[in-house]
Amino acid sequence: MQGEWTGELVGPDVWATCRELIPAGSVFAFLAEHREALFPAEMFADMYPSRNGRPSMPPAILAAAVTLQALNGHSDFDTVQELRCDLRWKAACGLGLYDTGFDPSLLAYFRRRLSRSADPQRISPAVRAVVAETGILKGKVRRALDSTVLDDAVATQDTVTQIIAAIRRVAREVPGAADVVAAVCTAHDYADPGKPAIAWNDPQARAELVDALVTDAIRLLVALPEREHGPKPADALGLLALVAGQDVEPAEDSDGRDGRWRITRGTAENRVISTVDPESRHVHKTRTHKQDGYKAHLAIEPETGIYTALAIRPGSGPEHHEAAVALDLINEDDQATGLDLYGDTAYSSGSASAALLERGHRLFLKPAPLTTAVPGGFSLDDFAIDTTGQVTCPAGHTIPLTPPSGIHHQRKAVFDQCPTCPLREQCTKAKAGRVLTIRPHHDQQTAARRQATTDPDWQAAYRRWRPPVERAVAWLVAGNNRRLRYRGTIPNNTWIHTRAAALNLRTLINLGLTRTDGAWQLPTPA
Repeated sequence: MQGEWTGELVGPDVWATCRELIPAGSVFAFLAEHREALFPAEMFADMYPSRNGRPSMPPAILAAAVTLQALNGHSDFDTVQELRCDLRWKAACGLGLYDTGFDPSLLAYFRRRLSRSADPQRISPAVRAVVAETGILKGKVRRALDSTVLDDAVATQDTVTQIIAAIRRVAREVPGAADVVAAVCTAHDYADPGKPAIAWNDPQARAELVDALVTDAIRLLVALPEREHGPKPADALGLLALVAGQDVEPAEDSDGRDGRWRITRGTAENRVISTVDPESRHVHKTRTHKQDGYKAHLAIEPETGIYTALAIRPGSGPEHHEAAVALDLINEDDQATGLDLYGDTAYSSGSASAALLERGHRLFLKPAPLTTAVPGGFSLDDFAIDTTGQVTCPAGHTIPLTPPSGIHHQRKAVFDQCPTCPLREQCTKAKAGRVLTIRPHHDQQTAARRQATTDPDWQAAYRRWRPPVERAVAWLVAGNNRRLRYRGTIPNNTWIHTRAAALNLRTLINLGLTRTDGAWQLPTPA
């Protein structure tokens, strides 16, 4: 049952007796004074439906502890240590001077209750309601977008480790699979927690092991009877099928039907890198910077630094690209239309820009630079392109566009006059001539490039309002918070919303947040 605050403390009231020791204007002092108003008991009533049993720790105390934990980037153990030894934490959470706090597992239990409730991110909406009530975002229509890579909480696994771990998981999760593994899987003793005993410095031995493990995985999947499975067994079988096939290809002299395999050359697109966290991915933020983990996507109001929307997504895949996630971030914003959106080239794709323009937003998205076939030569903008049907090159040759084709519905202009053209050296190296590919939204993208290079007002606005999001990213990952503490998108998404809520709360407090006559208020600007 839900515990209630009764006013009984273990020792003197820290906030009442040591108030002068708590930094004024800090998050600690604010929570000490307004904890119950920010996190009222009824806010958590649905998490404790039973009226029987031992009363829980009052959820307002746990919510305050989780907020401070997210703000300071502490582990559960370190959070409880602060509650035991730090007067600021005791005051913020309403504990007495001699209170030793609680076991760290209670924080995990509280997060589990939150995750299983109807609103797993209820701490974030509580702060968001404060932001709305203060009116700090009223009339502010700018939003700056960015993303950053967050390191995952697991080790990256090689192919051998992944296949063995996936077979073991199937044996654990799927009814009757353990007997099938023992009967048909012979490449390794899957009850042995270690790796296979082979000469790991021998390429031939490694190749034979990979071949045998993939064969075991296929035999297991074929031998298991077809039946309807619950979520866990189905996930285990799907993961085994995925990891058994993502890193291998038929052996060099195999046609793919004789069951001989080898490690593939290169890395599979959207590769699963760990069976412990199947949603973690290889992430390429730039061509040279590589990490393993997730991407955090965020939108802020650049004048105040308030986070307006966040999301954690797997680090690769077109559906998780910045331009695709931007639509979700803006949909989460309280102001659905009429925003000025600032972002780098990752957000300037044609389809995403078109969707944002249709919703009435104004775009300050840095266009991607055009490439040229010849260094310093003609780019796409040097051609006269009529998207209704034809293209004229700088030499004056006019070519009709082909009908739309391909997954992107692009059209092409094939110039066969290039071999004898006097401008060839400035245009193309292709022997047969240059081929221009025209994608949908070409006119829109051309207009955006022109505006970004010629409009001084656009340039000034971009330089003024785009950089603050970099500072917001720095705040988000400060204090070792670039490394995630949980596995999977859902728990990490809850964490990042809680951290952003804590940072928003700190911003409001620094601006003078108070509670007067039951309402959250900020000082009126002079």
